[in-house]
Amino acid sequence: MSVPAWVQDAIFYQIFPDRFYNGDHTNDPVNVQPWGAEPTIRGYQGGDLRGVLLKFDYLLELGVNAIYFNPIFKSSSNHRYHTVDYFQIDPLLGTMHDFKALLDVAHQNNVKVIVDGVFNHCARGFHAFNDLLENGQASPYVDWFHVNKFPIDAYSPGEAHDYRAWWGIKDCPKFNTNNPQVRQLIMDVARYWIEQGIDGWRLDVPGEIDDDAFWAEFRRVVKSVNPDAYLVGEIWTADPRWVGDNHFDGLMNYPLRDAMLDLIWMDNNVEEFANRVEGLLHIYPRENVHAMYLTLGSHDTERIFTMAQGNVAKTKLLFFYMFSYPGAPVIYYGDEIGIEGGKDPHCRQAFPWDESQWNTDLRGYVRRLTAVRKSTAALRRGDYHRL
Repeated sequence: MSVPAWVQDAIFYQIFPDRFYNGDHTNDPVNVQPWGAEPTIRGYQGGDLRGVLLKFDYLLELGVNAIYFNPIFKSSSNHRYHTVDYFQIDPLLGTMHDFKALLDVAHQNNVKVIVDGVFNHCARGFHAFNDLLENGQASPYVDWFHVNKFPIDAYSPGEAHDYRAWWGIKDCPKFNTNNPQVRQLIMDVARYWIEQGIDGWRLDVPGEIDDDAFWAEFRRVVKSVNPDAYLVGEIWTADPRWVGDNHFDGLMNYPLRDAMLDLIWMDNNVEEFANRVEGLLHIYPRENVHAMYLTLGSHDTERIFTMAQGNVAKTKLLFFYMFSYPGAPVIYYGDEIGIEGGKDPHCRQAFPWDESQWNTDLRGYVRRLTAVRKSTAALRRGDYHRL
């Protein structure tokens, strides 16, 4: 099985592009929110790819050597989880030239880059769904989606009933991945961006494309271009079905996060915690264990400093444990400086570049952890034993 060897040496940094840094004001929307404004579901704050380039030294100083980007393709939302064009960088984030420049800088510094692939659903503005809205049953794309009845109501308030949509949300029409043309489109996208130089894909809600053959084909396509490309699936439960030759190299290890939070909240004792986290190591093959994506926070969860109730010692303990566990530890942008916030959209706030707002003690501790993990092979490649 081709699990990329570099993943167990990776320390990821997750970037939500609109909120990391605004490096190019020429691509800001006219109604851009002030940087640091209360995050909203629809408002843009102007973060872009040029901003990541300008702050690349910050990432290197922190000690990360891999980046996971939330979606960067043309979309009709600030989070970009409904895609309009899978082959185009969102103009509000920059150009293909900007992305290539970012990839070049990353690779020159031995930093890997993976991007979010959202293939279960698209945007209402995606060309095929737009044609369906215009032409109804006469649309050549009538079988690209799951239509229940015509005419299609895609814009009035309420859940989608005329067609299947992700969680019933009207602006996320669900693809019919049984359609050969849809499958081919997704495989072409998978291949294209690997050819452009990305180092892997994070797959959004892959369990909603409940088709082993689809994911086996996806893996073959990606690995045929770059055998060392990393595939990580957003699976929230512990489930060995989703790793291996027909699926992914690793999963987002939310069950580990759950166990750690239960420990600091004292919802379980240390022995129960030990049994839970060791159990996670035994349900997957060893090579997949070391390719798991370990995260304390993400764009879908409350900020970890908030979950620790602002307790620096507990937050340090969580980081310490994650950095000593098998897999690839991940820093969600800003968690290293103690950003607080509840669930979406409050966990997606702008990074405060005024250092007076940073918890420098926490940031220094995270920098020490990245340095120790890099210098200690046992932390990256060793076996896990209870003392």
